[in-house]
Amino acid sequence: MTELTLISHHDGALQPLIEGAISEALRSTQSGIDRGEARIKAFEQQYGMTSAEFLQRYENNELQETLELDEWIGEIRMLQRLQEKATRLRGVEFVH
Repeated sequence: MTELTLISHHDGALQPLIEGAISEALRSTQSGIDRGEARIKAFEQQYGMTSAEFLQRYENNELQETLELDEWIGEIRMLQRLQEKATRLRGVEFVH
């Protein structure tokens, strides 16, 4: 667990600003997750395999490398990073 203390040199409540920023970051991140999941689903339907199957076959050099397959890998990695970010954002709590 990481603890963070913020000090503002201005009058007024800082917590609502931070909560709003975190909420907006979470909305934006979730939007990226939704787009990534849709793109990955399209790849899975197009190639008739799950992303897990694709990655295994790709790592075993069973597939010829193409720009489109590189895009699929990129989408998978981006989705993983966005999901990790969303988890971290959801885990923020304010201690009074």
